[in-house]
This record gives sequence, structure tokens and C-alpha cells, in this order.
Amino acid sequence: MSKTDLSDQSTLDESKISAITSGKFTDIFSVLGLHDNVAGKGLVLRAFLPGALDVSVVDRKNGRVIAKMLQISEDGLFESVMPRRKNRFDYRLKARFADAELEVEDPYRFSSALSADDVYLFGEGTQERTYQWMGARQRTIDGIDGVLFVLWAPSAQRVSVVGEFNHWDGRRHVMRKHPASGIWEIFVPAVANFAHYKYEIVDEQGNLLPLKSDPYARSMQHPPETASRVVYESSYTWADQQWLDERESLQKPDKPIAVYEVHAGSWRRKHEDGNRYLSYREMADELIPYVVEMGFTHLQLMPISEYPFDGSWGYQPIGMFAPSIRFGTPDELRYLIDRCHQHNIGVLVDWVPGHFPTDAHGLGKLDGSCLYEHEDVRKGFHPDWNTLIYNYGRAEVISFLLSNALYWLDEFHIDGLRVDAVASMLYLDYSRKEGEWIPNVHGGRENLEAIDFLKSVNSRVKSNYPGAVMIAEESTAWPGVSQPVEQGGLGFDYKWNMGWMNDTLAYMGRDPVYRQHHHDQMTFGLVYAFSEKFVLPLSHDEVVHGKGSLIEQMPGDDWQKFANLRAYFGFMWGHPGKKLLFMGGEFAQRREWNHDQSLEWHLLEHGSHYGVKALVRDLNRVYKEIPALHELDCDGAGFEWIQSDNYQQSVYAWLRKGTRGESVALVVANLTPEVRSDYRVGVPHPGHYSERLNTDSEGYGGSNVGNWGGLEAESEPCNGQPYSVLITVPPLATLIFEWDGVR
Repeated sequence: MSKTDLSDQSTLDESKISAITSGKFTDIFSVLGLHDNVAGKGLVLRAFLPGALDVSVVDRKNGRVIAKMLQISEDGLFESVMPRRKNRFDYRLKARFADAELEVEDPYRFSSALSADDVYLFGEGTQERTYQWMGARQRTIDGIDGVLFVLWAPSAQRVSVVGEFNHWDGRRHVMRKHPASGIWEIFVPAVANFAHYKYEIVDEQGNLLPLKSDPYARSMQHPPETASRVVYESSYTWADQQWLDERESLQKPDKPIAVYEVHAGSWRRKHEDGNRYLSYREMADELIPYVVEMGFTHLQLMPISEYPFDGSWGYQPIGMFAPSIRFGTPDELRYLIDRCHQHNIGVLVDWVPGHFPTDAHGLGKLDGSCLYEHEDVRKGFHPDWNTLIYNYGRAEVISFLLSNALYWLDEFHIDGLRVDAVASMLYLDYSRKEGEWIPNVHGGRENLEAIDFLKSVNSRVKSNYPGAVMIAEESTAWPGVSQPVEQGGLGFDYKWNMGWMNDTLAYMGRDPVYRQHHHDQMTFGLVYAFSEKFVLPLSHDEVVHGKGSLIEQMPGDDWQKFANLRAYFGFMWGHPGKKLLFMGGEFAQRREWNHDQSLEWHLLEHGSHYGVKALVRDLNRVYKEIPALHELDCDGAGFEWIQSDNYQQSVYAWLRKGTRGESVALVVANLTPEVRSDYRVGVPHPGHYSERLNTDSEGYGGSNVGNWGGLEAESEPCNGQPYSVLITVPPLATLIFEWDGVR
């Protein structure tokens, strides 16, 4: 029987049949499934099952065959007219193929599963948990287990979900469009956990686009493969409630915060197993004990949202809701974070809402239009990174990003987000020449829409998770970055102090002979140190792109290099502000960081490297133990210069103070290779000052010049203080003294 002969027996005309079987019929739910028979009495049922030889309709209540369907197209379109049936009923389809006979559920018998409220809030830009119903979500509808696929693609003519469950055939699961919202959905029964899928999209002009990954996918294939993966609802049982109950107090400005920044792909690798990455579970076994040993309070992971190119280090994410499969499944990431919390380690992750890559399977031109990105390249394209910029003026994009921030806090118990490249979001002319950017409505260069978004996400995180922290990587003098939104600020909890980092690294890179001419590079940070709540960052960015490792940025011979680095770390830990150190810096890794290689752990066999590691461990311990070193980290009342102008000898001295005045620390740094004997420094109180840390200690690889454990204050005023101490200041070293009180 010819195709024409088959269609002659159908209630559909040949053009509709052709459109269905070629995947060009857009309103597919109006023809497939069970419907009133507009051409006559009763009901009509249609199903599209390519490859089926014959299909029958089975009553789900009793398992009886109700009708044998008529094949109306050789491509696999079947129809059954049931003139005596007036009421809809539950059914299955029994299909016989050349090699099997199967009973299958018909995806076109299910009505819409979307909530009108969710859709409304999504379109308003206030839907905070869009991920709970968009993407691929495990659902049970009418007693049937399956996966609900939901995609926002308003300009598409047709959207189909394709995957292993339908042989990647875009004709099989054409989705239902909700024209008012631009959202498409379909419930597909019996989709397996971790099944691969993508979206096949026909744009407004009828062009078939490259297959697209799911913007809300919760897992993806290992790059360079690009499919999304279905992930069933997690059954992971958390054991970190005590940490969650206490973390708000542990992350406040008056607490010690020392962050160990880690790139998950290169902290350590399994050389014996093809130089592969550690898994999340292996990190829990190896990384957590190390962080505990070193005394860091927090672990910060560079971006772990799925990314296609290893060399981007995660800063060009393509799966914002998908923990990178390079290291394991979402539940394995949960295990890592849970274990961190059980060991009293907070977990921060890098979050990248400022831009996204142009890969064909990603968000760019998702439905053929500039959906997530700005249409005008002057607002929608980053020339520095060849990436696209989110359209912060589009409400649905705000719902996407806002939901993503909360997703990591909801689903993975993350303790805070470090927001990447905030400056690029704040300024319309960021890295652009005149004529390459568009002023805002007031003629200014501030990106008003991005500013509103940052305020919104910070406010919503605070409202939902008061204990979580938001940290800005912001490199300009934008005012109020870490001030509350209600006080006119952006609402971040902390801001990276990029100015301090640039100035002090430049100073430390100079030969000590010339440092006297650049003395203010080490003091200038105190001019603005309390204008924001700062983190002092020695991050991955400082040990790449030809800059060399921290140890190789230090001047002099090997002894001086190590002494300089130790003195610098002492200066940093004694300086106001929370601390952040990138992996490898804590043991003076020699070579510049390479994301494709493990850290140089073998260097710890050498005393000089082991000494730096021991110093960082002890700095973290002293930072925690002496309240003066952390309680007023972000408050000018906790800092006082004792000597800031001794440029001839490159000596610095200052006081750190605790909240109640009972804790006082004296920090003295000598950044020349000369020993300063009988060096007098003013102090505020009489009594004993214990030498709590000396970066020149023999145990750290130094020359062991020091003060035999401590000093007694003398009643000789100095530096504007009523008392003073005579110190032996080691070469290229920092000393931290703690006042023991009057005995």
C-alpha cells in the first residue's frame, strides 16, 4: 500500500501527516495523543512510532487491547478512530517492531505539568528556584515515572528533546509550547538515570540549529563530548547540620578566615593511573586532611560548573547547574562538601555570572535569537575573553542566574560564592575603546542592569541563607561593594583587595637595595583598608601567564628568595584583612602553575620548601589563636601604625587590637637582608610580649635570629607610645608578638 493510500484513510490531510513525520509540525500536542474526533463522532488517538510494524491501544486498568491502530504513514504514524468512546481514558501502546514487542507510555497523553505561578515569576525575573522545574526533572505523573523536560526558547518554531531514549530522533518527542512564556515542555516516561540528551531546535526562520545542551542540565558528558545527562533526585543523606547551624557566626568579619584556593584538576593527580584527576571522593580523602593539617578555615574551588575547555580553568562555564563530570557525579560532590563541613572547613566556589562561551552547543543563540546574551555586541560580547555577556535587562535571564546562585547553596550546602570579574559587569566600557560601548540612560558608563542584578542576588542569598557569604573579585574603586544594599552598597560580604596584592607583590619583587624608594607600596593599602571588608588574595592569577611562581617572583639568591617569601607571608597574615592563598604557594612551588600537571609535591623533601609549608601552617594557627589578628580585621579600630615611615631601613611596625582591648599583637617586618639589633619599637602597655612567630626561625629554614621567646616592655616612650621594647629584628623577616598582660 502506498503512502498516499495510507493517508487517504486518515482524519488528517497529507500535508499534516508529512509535517508530523518530517518533524516540521509545531503544535504537535494538538494532533498526537487522544483527542475529540473533529471529523466525526467519538475520540481519535494518534501515535508516532518510527519503525513499528503495528500498534495496538491497551486499557491501562485491565490490560485489554481496545483497538488496533491504523498505520497512516510508512514513516510510523498510526491512528485509531473510536466513534463509541466519549470519555478520555488511560492507555498504553503495544508496539511490535522487527526484533521486539513493547508496551510503551505515550508522552502525548499527559497534560501540562507546569505551575502558572512558576511561569509567571520566571517571566518577572523573581523565580529563585527555576532549576526545580526547568531542565530535566524526575517526575511521577498519573502514576507513571519519567522525566519532565522544560526549556525556555521563545523564538523557536519547534523544539524536540533528543537522546538515547529515542535514538536522537527529533521527530519523536516534539515538545509543547506555551506561547505566552516561550517555554516548551514534554514528559517522557521511563527515561533512565544519567541518560544523555540534548535539544533539537528549529529557529524562527525554519533553520535547524546545532544540537543544544540543556541550560539547566544538572550533569553533562565528559568534555569534549557535549550531551546533557539526566540526573534523578538525590538521595544523599547529609551529616553537616551542626556546621550549618554554626556557620553564620564562623564567617563573620570578626572571625579568622584563611582560604586555600584549589584547582580541582591539578592539586594532585594520579600519575600511576594515566595522570588522571582526583575524583571528588578522592579529594575528600586526600585534600581535606591536608587543609586541616595546614589550618585553613576554608577551601575555595575554582569554577566547577561544567566547562568545555580545560585551559579556561572553568571560567568559561557552559553548564551552570552541572558540577563538572571530570571529578564525579553531583552526589560525589555532595560527599566532598559534607566531609569538609564535618571537619569544620567551609567551602566556597567560584561563580561566573559575567559571561559565557560561544560554543555551538551552549547558550549562545540558543533558539536562533540572542536569548541569554545582548543582541548588540557593544553590550553582549567581551573582547578580552571572546565570550558573550548575559542580558541583565531580561527578566528570564535574571531568574536563571538568581536560581543558579541559590542552587549551589540549596543542593550542595556551599558556604559562599566568590563572584568572578565583577568589574566587567559594573562598567559598560570595561576593556572597550571609545565608540565600542553604549552609555546608560543617564549617559554614564555604569551598567545599571548588572548593578541591579548584583544587588538582587546578594539580597536574595542573604534572605535565604544568612550564614552564606558573597565575595566580589572587583578590581576598581567602585564604592560600597561590601556595604549592605539597604545602605546603598552592592551587598557583598567581602571584596578581594586587588590593589594591596598588586602593590605588595611589586614591592617584594624589587631588590632590597631599591625598596627604600618604594616604601609606600607596602603602606598604601592601609589608606583604604577599612573602606571595604577585604580579603587579601594571592590567587591563581598571580602565578600564571609568565609571572612565575611566588618564590620565583622574589629577588636574590635562593636563601633570599625563601626569606623574602616567608617575610611576605608574615606581613600578609599580620595585615588587616582575611587571607587567601592559591595552592602550591604554601610550600613555595618552583614552577609557574600549570593546570595540566599536579603540584610539585616532591619539593617537600627539601628543607626550604618544607619550612615554608610549616610557616603557613603556623601562621594560620597564630591567626586563629590571637584575637587581635582577626577580630577587627575589617575595622580601623583594630589597627595602629607604630612605624610606617622608616624607609631608609625598610622596617614596618604596627599594632593589631582585639575587640575588648585585652588582645594586642605587635607586628614588625624587616624587608632588607640586614639584622637590626637593639631596634626600639613603641608599645602601648607594660609587661611581657611573647614572640609568637618569627619567619626567620630555623624550623622554617631561616637563620634563627630572634628574641629568645619574648621581651619585657620598658618605661621608655617611643613612637608615640608610653612604653617600648628593644627587638632584634632578623634579616628579611616578619615577627609577631603577643602582649601577655601585666604580670
